[in-house]
Amino acid sequence: MGDTAAGLLTIGVLVLLLAATHAPLGAYLANVFTTDRHWRIERRAYRIVGVNPDQEQPWTVYAASVGALSVLSFLLLFLVILAQGWLPFNHGESMHVDTALNTAVSFVTNTNWQSYAGEAGTSVFVQAVGLTVQNFASAAVGIAVVAALIRAIARHESRYIGNFWVDLTRVVVRILLPIAAVAAVVLILGGVIQNLAAPTDVTGVTGAAQSIPGGLVASQEAIKELGTNGGGFFNANSAHPFENPTPGTNFVQMLLIFSIGAGLTNTLGRMTGSVRHGWALYAAMLLLFAGGLALASYSEQAGNPIHERLGVAVDPSSGSAGGNMEGKEVRFGIADSALFATVTTDASCGAVNSMHDSYTPLGGLVPLANIASGEVIFGGVGAGLYGIFVFVVLSIFIAGLMVGRTPEYLGKKIEAHEVKLAMLAVLVLTFVILGFSAASSVLPQGLSSRNNQGPHGFSEILYAYISGAGNNGSAFAGLNANTLWYNTTLGLTMFFGRFFMLIPILGIAGALATKKKVPASAGTFPVTGPLFTLLLVGVIVIVGALTFFPAFSLGPIVEHLLMRAGKLF
Repeated sequence: MGDTAAGLLTIGVLVLLLAATHAPLGAYLANVFTTDRHWRIERRAYRIVGVNPDQEQPWTVYAASVGALSVLSFLLLFLVILAQGWLPFNHGESMHVDTALNTAVSFVTNTNWQSYAGEAGTSVFVQAVGLTVQNFASAAVGIAVVAALIRAIARHESRYIGNFWVDLTRVVVRILLPIAAVAAVVLILGGVIQNLAAPTDVTGVTGAAQSIPGGLVASQEAIKELGTNGGGFFNANSAHPFENPTPGTNFVQMLLIFSIGAGLTNTLGRMTGSVRHGWALYAAMLLLFAGGLALASYSEQAGNPIHERLGVAVDPSSGSAGGNMEGKEVRFGIADSALFATVTTDASCGAVNSMHDSYTPLGGLVPLANIASGEVIFGGVGAGLYGIFVFVVLSIFIAGLMVGRTPEYLGKKIEAHEVKLAMLAVLVLTFVILGFSAASSVLPQGLSSRNNQGPHGFSEILYAYISGAGNNGSAFAGLNANTLWYNTTLGLTMFFGRFFMLIPILGIAGALATKKKVPASAGTFPVTGPLFTLLLVGVIVIVGALTFFPAFSLGPIVEHLLMRAGKLF
C-alpha cells in the first residue's frame, strides 16, 4: 500500500474512532463533573489539604485557587530541576537558572516547551517526579476550568461555578490516571520503553561510542499525549523510536491527543441540555481540521519544485514520488507525518514525529496557523473548548448585530461585559506574540539564534512565540531557544498565554452563572445547525487572518513564492 493510500486509511479510521468514542467519553466526563458522590480516596485528599468538597466557589475564588496551585507547582518544579544534581537517578549537572525557570513555567502552563535536550538535560527523577506530575496537574487545571465554564452556562442566577479542588481531584483520579495507565500499557506492548536502566554504552557500526539512555518513557508518553502536554522524554520527541516506534503507536498517540478535546464538545451539550450544540462545535472543529490537513498533506506530497528542475531522482515505489521527506521518519512517511503535525498543532500538544522546520513553506504554515487560531480545533484538554467558546461569543455577537437583537447563547444574553472579556483574551495574546516576534526579528539577541536566514528564519522566530502563547510547545526545530533572551521572553509568553486566557474565561463563566434564562424567540440565532457552524468557522478564519496574515506574508507565504522562483533559505 502506498504512502498516500495508507495515510487516507489512517485519517479515516481516526475520524471514525473519534466519532464513535466522543459521545460515550463525553457522557462519562459529564457524570464526573456533575455527580455529588465523592470517592473515598478523594475525601482523604480533601482532608489532607483542608478543603470542604461540598462548598462551591464564586469565579473569583475559583480563579485564585487556580493561581495558588500554579504558583506552588512552579516553585516546587523549579527547585526540583535546580537540585537534580543531588537527587537520585541523575546523570548530569543541574540546568542553568534561566533554563530551569523557562522549563518550570513551560510545564506548569501545559506548554512543555523544551529549550534543552530531554534525555540530556533532565534526570530520570526529574522526568518522573517533576515533569510527569506536572503533565497530570496542568492538564487537570485546563479540564477543571472548562468544567466550571460549562457549569456556569447550565446554571442561572447563581454566584457559584463549582469547587476547583474537587474538579481538579476528580479529573486526575477519575479521568487522567485510569486512561493514561491503560494507554501506557498499550504503548509498552507497542514497543515504547519503560525502565529505570542506566544509560548503556555501546559501540556503533561506525566504531564510535554511543550512550543509549533508558527511562520511564511509556508512562510519560501516555499523559504527554492524553493531557496534550507534548514534552518529549527524548530530544527528538515522538520521532524517537523509544517514544514512538511504529505506525501503530503513532496512531494511538494521535487518538490520545484528540480524545478528550473531542469528548468535551459532547459534555457541553449534555450538561447544557443542547446536545445538538455540542455536535455543531464538533463539526466546526472537524471542518477546520480537514482544511489544514488537506493543505499540509498536499504541500508535503508535492515537495519542492526545485528538485524537479535539478533532476533529483525519486523512487516511484515509495508511493510519495516528488514528496518532501526531509526531517521525516521513514517508518511514518509523508502522510502520517503531515497528519501528526496537523493533529498536534490543532491541539495544544507539542509532540512532534517530524521536524516542522523541514516542511515546505505552505506545509509549515499549517502548524503555524493551527496554533495561531487559538488551538480551537479540538484543542488542548479543556483549553480547546474554552478557546473556541471565545469565538462562539464573538460569533453570537456578530449574529446579534445582523438581526438587530441582543445576542443570546443557550438562553443567556451575551452583553458587553462578556464580549470585552473575550476580546481581551484575543488581543493580549496577539500583542505578546507579535510584539516579541518583532523584537526578536531586529535585536541581535533574537537574530543570533536562527538556523536560517530570510523569511524562513522569521518563521522560526514567529513559530516559537505562537507556540508559547498557544501553550503548544512544539518548535520549528531550527531555533536555538536556550539563551537568556528566549528563555525569558518565551517564559513570559507562556505565562500570558495560559493565564490571560484562563482568567477572562472564568470571568465570563462568573457572569453567565448569574444571568437569568430567557426563552428563545423568533429573533434568537440558533446555535445548533449548519448555519451556526459555518458562521463560527468563518469568524475563526477571519479573526486569524486579520491578526496574523501580515506576519504569515513575511514568513511562509513569501518563502513559498520565492521557492517557486527557485530560491531557498
